[in-house]
Amino acid sequence: MQQQEKRKKRKKRYVKALTWVLAFMLVLQTWSFSAETASASGTVTYKGQEIITAGAILKKYDWVSTRNNKPAHVNVNVIEVALENPMVKLDVMTGKGGKFTTKNTVKKMAQETGAVAGVNGDFYNTKANLAPMGPQMSGGEIMATPNELPGFYSFGLTKDNKPVIDMFTFTGSVTAANGNSYYLGGVNKTYYWFEPSGQHSMIDSIFLYTSSWGSSDRANDGVTVPTEVLVQNGIIQDIKVNGIFEMAPPEDGYILRAAGAGAQFVQDNLKIGDPIHSAYNIVPRDPSRPYDAEDFQMMIGGHTILVDNGQPAALSRKDADYTKARARTAIGYSQDEKYVYLINVEDNANSDGMSFAEMQDVMTQIGIWKGMNLDGGGSSQMVARPLGETGVELVAAPESNYQREIVNGIGVYTLAPKGEALGLNISGPKKLFVNESAAYYARGYDTYYNPITNLDDNAVWSSTDGMGTFENNVFTLTQAGKATISVSSGQATSSKEVDVVRREDIESLTIQPSSGVLMNNEEIQLSVKAKLKDGTERTVPAESFQWQIKGFQGEIKGDTLHITDIQGTSAGQLIASYDGFSTILNLPLGSEKLWADFEQSNPAVSFSSTEGVTGEISRVPGMFGLAMDNYAVQMDYELIAETGTLAAYADFGQEGVLLEGEPQSMSVNVWGDNSGNWLRAELIDAAGKTHRVDLAKEINWDGWKTVKGNFSNLDMAYPVQLKRIYIADIEQGRADRARKGTVALDDIKLHYKTEVPNPKRNKVSLTIDEPKITVNGESMTIDQAPVLISGNTLVPVRFVVEALGGEVIPWNEGDTERKVTIFKDGQMAELWLDQLDLVVNGKVVTAEVPPQLMNERTMMPLRILTENFGWKVSWDQETHTVTLE
Repeated sequence: MQQQEKRKKRKKRYVKALTWVLAFMLVLQTWSFSAETASASGTVTYKGQEIITAGAILKKYDWVSTRNNKPAHVNVNVIEVALENPMVKLDVMTGKGGKFTTKNTVKKMAQETGAVAGVNGDFYNTKANLAPMGPQMSGGEIMATPNELPGFYSFGLTKDNKPVIDMFTFTGSVTAANGNSYYLGGVNKTYYWFEPSGQHSMIDSIFLYTSSWGSSDRANDGVTVPTEVLVQNGIIQDIKVNGIFEMAPPEDGYILRAAGAGAQFVQDNLKIGDPIHSAYNIVPRDPSRPYDAEDFQMMIGGHTILVDNGQPAALSRKDADYTKARARTAIGYSQDEKYVYLINVEDNANSDGMSFAEMQDVMTQIGIWKGMNLDGGGSSQMVARPLGETGVELVAAPESNYQREIVNGIGVYTLAPKGEALGLNISGPKKLFVNESAAYYARGYDTYYNPITNLDDNAVWSSTDGMGTFENNVFTLTQAGKATISVSSGQATSSKEVDVVRREDIESLTIQPSSGVLMNNEEIQLSVKAKLKDGTERTVPAESFQWQIKGFQGEIKGDTLHITDIQGTSAGQLIASYDGFSTILNLPLGSEKLWADFEQSNPAVSFSSTEGVTGEISRVPGMFGLAMDNYAVQMDYELIAETGTLAAYADFGQEGVLLEGEPQSMSVNVWGDNSGNWLRAELIDAAGKTHRVDLAKEINWDGWKTVKGNFSNLDMAYPVQLKRIYIADIEQGRADRARKGTVALDDIKLHYKTEVPNPKRNKVSLTIDEPKITVNGESMTIDQAPVLISGNTLVPVRFVVEALGGEVIPWNEGDTERKVTIFKDGQMAELWLDQLDLVVNGKVVTAEVPPQLMNERTMMPLRILTENFGWKVSWDQETHTVTLE
């Protein structure tokens, strides 16, 4: 009986709009389509799953098929939410700050709202105000009503947690104090065009905007002239005839936007100071459905129906590139209504995207009973919180590898209380160089699969087999081999294998000095950037390498090069070697120039920061032990926010300051606060590209210290501008760093290369199969002629390199590895007999023909030298003669 009474009451509310709804249903019939079946069915394979939180699981599938007679492979990610689990819920995420007319990425919306997972949501008009096309409800409140367009479906959860996918419409009106009413065109909607008539939605209308609308612009595209009404606490506060309020709608009221006949109703019936009543509802297009907005806790708009009764459904809309293979997002639920599925189809370097028909095929195979399309293509994004982590991460690279900002999304939220520790995950490098130290982090999770955030405070770390040592959570690998590291916290334990890096693992090594030039009695901090063949990159301390100095006098202790004598040097070289793999750094002679001492040379400096950081900057005399006539710049900062990368900036003007000439590096005298934060400089080059330079990866000192930043390896277009020096704080390891502190800057110096005359260029000619070589016009006999093998010219290494002024170091008698090392003009090559892989200037290069021994001479493919050393080469086809310079 109660259900019958409720249905009668709702039917009365429909009478007013029934004529319009029936007319709309006739229009909709003209938009219906024949069933779009999965014309390219494929095979779905389950790959595994990851727990997100109690009641939510990330499942991964492969879909393999044939498309245009070519194989197609697609990664499909599905978040399964158990609706009967009281520890999890679904809700809508909206823009920035929960407001329409603002955009945000799915990841940032999840971070802002505390969601543990999420996907993108509704379609929106990219050329109008940024509001969803469909309805939106959150926490049982209507945030936006649906557009009156055919074929758009919506997803909702009732207050008893039952999923619904249906088409919805809207009823609403405003009633003046005199009793006259006018229909509402919608709530928090931007302008659009009715289909198929093409009429503008704002003509002869009244629309209502609540505080969820975060802009003063309400659908003003010039087609209609707005009249606006400001309502607070149910009373008309002001009316702007043919005008707008330059404000967002208030929290305690709303703004009505009227045009045409709607504006005439306002002028004829509404008065400042009068009460006004507004009522609106979201209802199903089919009046026989027994629900309306009062029954729902959340709702979000979507697009076409895709699956109904477990089968591909007739598409209610055929747009959104429905036949093209794109990234896609969808939502659906199971036949028993116990599970909701958020579906993300990848279109990236590892996945081929899908059409609607292919999407239907996947959804039916994985058990979707009813499902609909959400916004896709570049908007398609999915995030989830990895087990034990505190924040969400992208599940897969988005289309075009770009996180598009969108208007809303669907978030997964945990309601679980704190539980007992259940498990641990260890994150950190899988391979280490000998003598390299690395921090490992353990992330714990409890019985509800939510993170234990304070694990690092009571975690106990250890290693086995005597392969290395631990200091807190920092492991140092002390010898070659494989180590097992372990961590325990309470009853939870975990372990991880760590292997030593070997030569065959390395793709490249690059020496990273703190300065780009050589100067007497200077100290240069050294590290090496390593890229491994598995794609990982990191900075390795100098202690992991054997070092050689060429062309100048100096010594290396730890990670510091101390230069003692550069007399007679035009340039020097540093060589770093690890397990037979070497790299070289050429350092030209240099000089320095004072750029700022904040006394005679005093550029303007101001403070700025990222959101969530406060501070101030000032020019202060005699600070921290300096003489009273010695000024420095002091920056006080506090890092308040807990998420994202934070920064406190010492800005040198809005656009930066132009630097003279072509500086190769800089040095700064810095008062450190031992905060552990990162110190960097930011430059903008002549091409407008931003370059960030490390001055100190960690401020781990108190008092004054000179730090350096190297520009020489940045490939900058000169001239450059110094924009700022700043403190940076990343999320990883944040708990170990100070949240507030003080740094000071003084004596900023720039380092420049000293110009030296170009060296004499030697010229060498060789002829295939002829045992002679011509050096600078003088001919001499050699005991092994150049040869042609598989289209590659092989030349005797020693004769050619030494003739061009280089140095060749052969292997020693008895060496198991027959390796030859070549030096020329600050460049270096290592080659092994009968091996295709060579190392040139610290990078692996693969030859077409391996170096080999002929007549007791090492023969090397000439192309490797000419292409990588920058030698000029010419070929005389008639005489088969090669000339090198």
